[in-house]
Amino acid sequence: MHILEIFEHIAQIPHCSGHTRQLGEFIQSFGQKYGYKVEKDRAGNILCYRSYRDLCLQAHYDMVCVGKAPQVELVQKDGWLGAKDSSLGADNGIGVAIMLALMQEKAEAEFLFTNDEEIGLVGAKNLELQLQASRMLNLDSEEFGKVYVGCAGGVDIVASKSCTKERADHLRFYSITAKNFPGGHSGVDIDKDIPNAIKAFAHFAKGAKIAWLEAGERLNSIPVHLEGVIGVEGELHSNEWFDVRKSQPQEVVQEDVWSILCGFADGVRGWQKEFGIPSRSANLAKIEVGDKLHIACSLRANSDEDLQKLECEYRTFFESFGLLAKSYDRYQPWEPVVTPFAKEVDRVYERYGGAQFAAIHAGLECAVFAKKYPSMQIASIGPTIQNPHSIHERVRLADIEPIYAIAKELVR
Repeated sequence: MHILEIFEHIAQIPHCSGHTRQLGEFIQSFGQKYGYKVEKDRAGNILCYRSYRDLCLQAHYDMVCVGKAPQVELVQKDGWLGAKDSSLGADNGIGVAIMLALMQEKAEAEFLFTNDEEIGLVGAKNLELQLQASRMLNLDSEEFGKVYVGCAGGVDIVASKSCTKERADHLRFYSITAKNFPGGHSGVDIDKDIPNAIKAFAHFAKGAKIAWLEAGERLNSIPVHLEGVIGVEGELHSNEWFDVRKSQPQEVVQEDVWSILCGFADGVRGWQKEFGIPSRSANLAKIEVGDKLHIACSLRANSDEDLQKLECEYRTFFESFGLLAKSYDRYQPWEPVVTPFAKEVDRVYERYGGAQFAAIHAGLECAVFAKKYPSMQIASIGPTIQNPHSIHERVRLADIEPIYAIAKELVR
């Protein structure tokens, strides 16, 4: 079965993060069919192997579901594979498909399929399976021509407080709905000047008092969705980003939500010049306003020290407005190291156009494995995937076979 055929089959099996049982069962059956020993742990991780286990190939089998997903209708156009009105799941379904294709050929390696990576590296953090490999090739990178040797760490902050409501009859009230926001990955796309629906709202509705508001999708996505009812002293008119309609007066929360949103420092907070990527960033990811105010953000940094500084800054920011701020789902960075194995991957890559060493401003499970297995040498590769975690996600078809060929040569 060709890699794309395997991926097409995977795409039709629901596997949103937190709901991966069906695809997990398919992977287990697939491994058994081709003569592999198959082990599964309580976190849903799956390990397949035969006898020789010096190299581990690794990918996660959950996907971020946006739009109509998990209903995924594949669309090929101009050398790219995407999906109609949904995320594609090439992150990390292409990696899974490459591993399954190698297993069809009865390749001798450890094949580790991790679960629920997209909701906090859950599978990797809770791995109970015992790896024997001294080298690991992660297949979750998203730029062809790069051998990744480092990644960002991250932490999520959720801030909340109860709200008090009051009448505001002197204000003009409008219902507001966001539109045309492209979305994107809160790590790899944070430097691409993609508008954040929540931050754009703060500037559009200057000084607004809020009756209710809901915005954002996921902590690891740049927000697209926003809707609510607000009161302002002036007039609001629809534009390319927001539809507004007159609404009946409602009670508004006394809390100055607008100042919190306007004051939040969103986007790139520092730059790592060596690899040409952000070194620190913040994504204002979600907000709910009603009887309570809940705000969630995701922070990323390429070193533990910078991550601790960011966490302190943003918790202090929220607390200065009287919110209770808590941290969740911390994961450590994978600080860049060019190992002998990374150099081997680079040498093989030379036969397919060449590559350069890189680090990525996003979380990779490599960071977790580097901590669990300090002597393991790890590198990460993958095809070019644009706009992951959005309905515009697409993968460049010409990259898939070379990544497969590189992995196959390394298995030998």
